[in-house]
Order: sequence, then structure tokens, then C-alpha cells
Amino acid sequence: MDHFLYRDGALFAEDVPVAEIAAQVGTPFYVYSTATLARHFRLFDEALEGMPHLVCYAMKAASNQAILKTLAGLGAGMDVVSGGEYARAVAAGVPGDRIVFSGVGKTRDEMRRALSGGIRQFNVESEPEMAVLNAVALELGTVAPITVRVNPDVDAKTHAKIATGKSENKFGIPISRAREVYALAASLPGLKVIGIDVHIGSQLTELAPFRLAYEKVGELAEQLRADGHDIQRLDLGGGLGIPYTRSNEAPPLPTEYGALIKDTLGHLGCEIEIEPGRLVAGNAGLMVSRVIYVKSGEDREFLILDGAMNDLIRPAMYEAYHDIIPVTEPDAGVEQTPYDIVGPVCESGDTFAKGRMMPPVKTGDLVAFRSAGAYGAVMSSEYNTRPLIPEILVHGHQFAVIRARPSFDEMINRDTIPEWL
Repeated sequence: MDHFLYRDGALFAEDVPVAEIAAQVGTPFYVYSTATLARHFRLFDEALEGMPHLVCYAMKAASNQAILKTLAGLGAGMDVVSGGEYARAVAAGVPGDRIVFSGVGKTRDEMRRALSGGIRQFNVESEPEMAVLNAVALELGTVAPITVRVNPDVDAKTHAKIATGKSENKFGIPISRAREVYALAASLPGLKVIGIDVHIGSQLTELAPFRLAYEKVGELAEQLRADGHDIQRLDLGGGLGIPYTRSNEAPPLPTEYGALIKDTLGHLGCEIEIEPGRLVAGNAGLMVSRVIYVKSGEDREFLILDGAMNDLIRPAMYEAYHDIIPVTEPDAGVEQTPYDIVGPVCESGDTFAKGRMMPPVKTGDLVAFRSAGAYGAVMSSEYNTRPLIPEILVHGHQFAVIRARPSFDEMINRDTIPEWL
């Protein structure tokens, strides 16, 4: 569910007409709904009611300060994967004891920053990382709380580029070696083992892979406790998918996901952490763009937009589908036309959709990309010296620019010309 609906023939973001935002800030832009962000976070929080838990938002999905502050105010923790994300979380007012540091390539500087500023835990991904974290903790005269990320060799049945739980993926330690790795961790004085971490991928549309992975984690928890480790916490990652098309069979609901967690792991008495990102932010955002030209090709019509692959890279990178709708509601029963919907970047890969059936669209019309709140703005770039596009947050009848579009001068003046030129 989201809060982007047609009213009286116009698309609204909560109680604000999308065309009104376009008139004030220009296109393209991202717009997020506070009500949708809050609703989706609460669904996860309520799904784990009755067991100790923390919902840590995977902020790589959308990391604007206003989004983080909105979720932090609801009690969210944060899952970070870089020193920059850690700094963003702290700047948004998230206390260190609600920040989990994940990622396969943490540096010494990132470890120092988190240990000095406060951290809930590090999700350690390898023995070399474990050794470095131990050394950094001892240098600082502290102890680093850790889980070890195990790779359960479970096929998440998702896109190959976002699958993370198979043996061929770079993430985690093979679960078959977990007991010896935990024994090593227990021998290092700068580390304190507190739990187990697992994450098998993103955009999962069925529960069976979660069940298989969590059953393996449950067995491991009992083995590790028998070995003398104090397993208090299970970090189960994220990955629950969203419906990118209205015709798709809907992915499982957070309530069903929560019931699965309770069924497979509830008997252990552990605190549960989950790290949803896409399902919190994905349907909470649109990208809005304007048609520059309608171009007739030899055998097709092109809609050339002012938004491009640098603004929303998911279709080019993942062959991802986004529902694209007119901002002005089409008449009921209007005949649809197939369009190739493209951007102005000088690459054939700058294509959002081919042969997409849409109501007739003309130059100057606004269109909206649904389900663009996750992995949209955060993955954008200034390729072709195109400015990063604004981000807008709506709250009821109000909206605010939460990231402004830079001017060309601002972009160019970041460059430094050497004195010899």
C-alpha cells in the first residue's frame, strides 16, 4: 500500500498534487510519502510483537537524512554498510546502540569510527576482518560486540546481482565452518560474541528460502550454545520483496514473515533483529519526469523523458520493471499505445521500458515511476554532467525539498585545476 493516488483526475502524494511539486521544483525529482514510510516500518515492528526485537532499517535503500530521522523517531535502528552511512545515521540522531554495522569490506578507519561513536554490533564477514577488528578494539581499549555472518548456501530465487546467501557469493562464512570460526572469535580478547547474522538476498517473493535459512541458523545457535558461546541475538537480515507491478502475485506480508520467524526461531529466546530496506522505502517513493519529445521511429514510438539512467539506474542495471503512469489520470477505457520509454543519456542502455502500453502521452506531460523509493536516489549519479535530482518529502498537506538540485556552477566548481594548467 502507498499514499500516491488519483483524485479528481490528478495524481496526489498524500494530500499534495504531484503537478504542484513539479511546478515549484522542476523535473525530474523524487517524492516520498511520510505516511507510507511510517506504515511500512510499523508493519515489521508489529509482526515481531511478543518477542524481543529491533527493526534496523537498511539505509542503503534510501539514506536521506529526513527519511532516517522519520524512521528513527518511530524507534527504528539502522543497518549501515559504510563509514559514511554510520555518520549519516548518527547525524540523524540514531544512538549507537541502535546501529548495526554490516558489509564485507569494513576498513580500520570505519571500525574506529563506530567503536568510538558507539555501536550495537559488527556483523563480521571473514576471519581476516575478525583479526583486524580485534586489533582495532584493543588499540582503543575496548571490546567489539560481534555476530558472525554465516552463509547458509540457500538459493533466494531472486536476481543474481542481489542474491547473497549462496556458496558462490562473496558474503559471510560457510555455515559448515561456523563452529571453528566462532571458536577463533572467542579466543580474541578484543571481541565479544553475542549472536549470529544471516542475510540471503533482496527482493524475495516467497518465504521458503527464509524458512530454510532460518532453520539452519536455529540448529547452529543450539550447537554454538553447546560449545559454550552466549548466543543472545539473531540478526536475520532483510530481503522481503515488494510488488513492482500491479499484476504480479503479491509477495508475502510482513505479518507472514514475522510468523515464520516465530515458528522457526521463537523457541531459542533470542533477541531478533531484522533489516528491511526495500519494503520500507520502495513503495514510499516516486520518480517524476516530464516528456521532452514523442519521437516516431521506423517501427515504434519513443517517449523521451528528462529523467535518465543516471537518475534511476535500476532498469539499466537489473532489467528492473517500474510501473510508469501519467500524472494526469487518463479517461476510463482510453486506447493504450506501446512506447519505448527512454532518457536523454547517450547510451542505448538509457531505456526504462520497451513496448510499454500506456495511454497516449504528449510533449510536456508528466509521468511517475512507481516503487522508486528504494535504490533510486541513493544509486543516482551525475553522469553526462546531469545534476542529482531533488528529493521531496511529503507530510499530509506539506512538502519540503530534502535534497536540492545543484547548479552547473556548483557541480563544476567541485573540480580543482592543477596550478600547472
